[in-house]
Amino acid sequence: MVLDGVQLVSQIRAWGLELGFSQIGVAGVDLHEAEAPLLAWLEAGYHGEMHYMASHGLKRARPAELVPGTLSVITARMNYLPRTTPADWQAREWAAQGRADEGVVSVYARGRDYHKVMRARLQKLADRMAAHIGPFGYRVFSDSAPVMEVELASRSGQGWRGKHTLTLSREAGSMFFLGEIFVDLDLPRTPAVSAHCGQCSACITVCPTQAILGPRLLDARRCISYLTIEYGGVIPEHFRRPMGNRIYGCDDCQLACPWNKFAQRSALPDFDEREGMSGARLVELFGWDEATFLRRTEGSAIRRIGHERWLRNVSVAMGNALHRADDAGIRAALAARLDHPSEVLREHIDWALAQGL
Repeated sequence: MVLDGVQLVSQIRAWGLELGFSQIGVAGVDLHEAEAPLLAWLEAGYHGEMHYMASHGLKRARPAELVPGTLSVITARMNYLPRTTPADWQAREWAAQGRADEGVVSVYARGRDYHKVMRARLQKLADRMAAHIGPFGYRVFSDSAPVMEVELASRSGQGWRGKHTLTLSREAGSMFFLGEIFVDLDLPRTPAVSAHCGQCSACITVCPTQAILGPRLLDARRCISYLTIEYGGVIPEHFRRPMGNRIYGCDDCQLACPWNKFAQRSALPDFDEREGMSGARLVELFGWDEATFLRRTEGSAIRRIGHERWLRNVSVAMGNALHRADDAGIRAALAARLDHPSEVLREHIDWALAQGL
């Protein structure tokens, strides 16, 4: 059978929409222009303790080496704002940061683990392709391997790389997940789009820890998302106060971005907010024992950080709450875990208790 690439890409796009994806694109595998910036970023140590980013070397920029035989990359994005998100959601998120006794979880993590949702639906898309054209070589990814997702997304027309380093779309802002299917099919590429950040630097200005060093340059070691999720050690003291009440991730650069007034709601119930993932009191969250943590985070991306890191993050937020106003309940909850076996956690609890003095 002679493969009609244009027709197949059109069909893949239609299947993608049926499966809940917001957009489908196709990129090539020549990313050599991204190699030098990647190496410079790694050599500067901006990846922190995310050693997996360096361990694969330039395979990140060479899809055909990561998955031999790859000729094209099908890219997909999936909106993740919960279906019931109100029009003033950005203002509400800013307001939540002002309620110091509540914990703030990044919007993307309030529903089901996106890795599972994206991979399952990308697999279904690949299955549909195989049923239509016969067996072919492929591999599915969603933030699960050394893939330059934003680079591939930009090259395939999903959007452009914003100054905060995330993919930005004129139609959907940046509140979406990315995924890829590496295929051994030579498919026609979808065109890239031009950048539209202009002179805006709102994301750079708003970052609480000045992690965005310049347009499209992030020092992950300073990023609150990195500190609360990827980093398992003692959080440097000079970053603790800026963390405020953020206990898992940080959305500030996205909240400040003007393009996110166009952010789209998800078509899937998977990303609907779970009970307790916003508005919960820090004392309650800090009171979770490990069994409760595992139960409340089952099927959630939050589970991957583990109970100890969760308590560490919440204790920092509690210290920041005490700095704003003394609270006997917060003090008592922190004191109750002073004998915790984790030295890292005890250090953060000691710091937190000292903030109200």
